[in-house]
Amino acid sequence: MANRDEIVRFLDERLDVRRIKDKSSNGLQVAGKNEVTRIAVATDAAMATYKRAAAEGCDMVIVHHGLIWGGIQHVTHRNREHLKFLLERDINLYAAHLPLDMHPQIGNNALLAMQLGLEQRQPFGNYHGENIGISGKLTAPLSAQEIADRFAAHLGGVPRIMGFGPKENRAVAIISGGGGSVFDEVIESGFDCFITGEVSHEIFHSALEGRVNVILLGHYLSETVGVRALGQETAARFGIPMVFIDEPTGF
Repeated sequence: MANRDEIVRFLDERLDVRRIKDKSSNGLQVAGKNEVTRIAVATDAAMATYKRAAAEGCDMVIVHHGLIWGGIQHVTHRNREHLKFLLERDINLYAAHLPLDMHPQIGNNALLAMQLGLEQRQPFGNYHGENIGISGKLTAPLSAQEIADRFAAHLGGVPRIMGFGPKENRAVAIISGGGGSVFDEVIESGFDCFITGEVSHEIFHSALEGRVNVILLGHYLSETVGVRALGQETAARFGIPMVFIDEPTGF
C-alpha cells in the first residue's frame, strides 16, 4: 500500500509536469482513494480502461491521454460518465501527455530511439518552444523496411511506409503520436527518415517532394512504451503491483 499524494509527488517531479506547457492538464486529474494498493497504466483515459482497472482492483490509473485538456467547462455527456465512474469507485486518474513524450529516459521518444539503436541523440521537434522529439544517427544504415520490421518486432502492428527518401537511412527523427506539425523541420534538417505514429493527408506530398522516408507506427502503438516504463518505475518505487491495460484503437 502507498499514499496517493506521495505517488503524485513522485510522478510530478519525475516528469517535471509543472514546467512543461501543454494542452493537457497534466498531473492528478481526478482524486480517489488516499491509499493505493495497485496501479493501472494505459495510453488512453477511456471507459474501457477504467472498467478493466476496476476489475483488476486498481486504485489509480496513470494514462498518457487524459480526460481533462485545459479544464472542464461542462460536466455533461462523456465528462459526466467518466467522472461518475471514477468517483463512485474512488479511483485516482493521473495524466502525463507531453512530459511523457519528451522525457529523456522513460519518454515515448527516448524509448523508441533506444529500440531502433539511435546514437548521437539530440532533442528535436519544436512545439510551442519545447523540443518534444529525438533525432539521432544509425550506426549502420538501414532501409525503411528494416526500420519498420524492427519496430514491428518491438511494438506489434504493421508500420506503414512512405518510401520517398534514400534507400539507406542514417539520420533519423522520431516523434511519437501525431508528429505532422513539425514536418517542415524534418525536411529543413535533412533527415533521411521520419518516424511517428500518424500524420495528416497533406504530409504525403510534402514527404514525396522533400524526398523523406516516413514510417507510421500507429498513434496508439507509438505511445504505449512510455506509460509502461513509468508504471514499472512507479510500482518498483512504492512496492505495489502494476498492470498495463492494452486497449488498442487501430490508429
